[in-house]
Amino acid sequence: MKVLRSSRAMSAWAEERRLEGRRLALVPTMGALHAGHVALIRRARRVADCVMVSIYVNPTQFCAGEDFEKYPRVEHEDVVLCKQEGVDVVFAPRNLYAADASTRVEETVLSRDRCGVSRPGHFTGVATVVAKLLNICRPHVAVFGLKDFQQCQVIQRMVRDLDFGVRLVFVPTVRERDGLAMSSRNRYLSEEERRLAPNFYRILCDGVRKGMGEKIIARELEKVGFQVDYVTHSCGRLCAAVFLGSTRLIDNVPLKKEAEGD
Repeated sequence: MKVLRSSRAMSAWAEERRLEGRRLALVPTMGALHAGHVALIRRARRVADCVMVSIYVNPTQFCAGEDFEKYPRVEHEDVVLCKQEGVDVVFAPRNLYAADASTRVEETVLSRDRCGVSRPGHFTGVATVVAKLLNICRPHVAVFGLKDFQQCQVIQRMVRDLDFGVRLVFVPTVRERDGLAMSSRNRYLSEEERRLAPNFYRILCDGVRKGMGEKIIARELEKVGFQVDYVTHSCGRLCAAVFLGSTRLIDNVPLKKEAEGD
């Protein structure tokens, strides 16, 4: 397995594989890989001949005062996991932006609500870095997790509107045994916060099952100690973001049983 640092080397590797007639899949990540990422890698392996994993903590998607500096960076562990999962190449650039970079990719409708309200500029950073990764790696398929449902919507719209010509595959959320959605930020939780965290998913599921309104669900979350950012129905899902201590958690639950597929 190769670990490449430069965009030029990554593009050259991808082009060589394309000329060989290989089908390429990209799994974009910010590292601190967990079982949720493993599920993305394994899905990528099912739909392609070669799997590329990018590891890059993207500064442009962090807002002022967020956790860019303390975001977990454990590249050695990530590379070991990728090797174990049969990844063909890890793209781990030091920096993806020129010092005088002045171009951004902005989606203007789907990014307005939910996380877009409390994290202004976040989805512009996401769209820009994903566009760059797609241009550098030139995958036939790109794989994302549905835990970040709004992110998936924004990327899907960007790919359609800008004619990227890449197939997107979205993988259902992978959860701990107690229901907590797997996230690199879960490692921020204290022991007590980790004990409380599964109530987030439980209350969302109860809300869907019982047909509860958004305000009632928000009150139920607050009762057990969450600070609610938002609770809203969007595109067939109940979506929410909360704070538990200083850690921001997001999750979503489909209003109907979700069908898994490529």
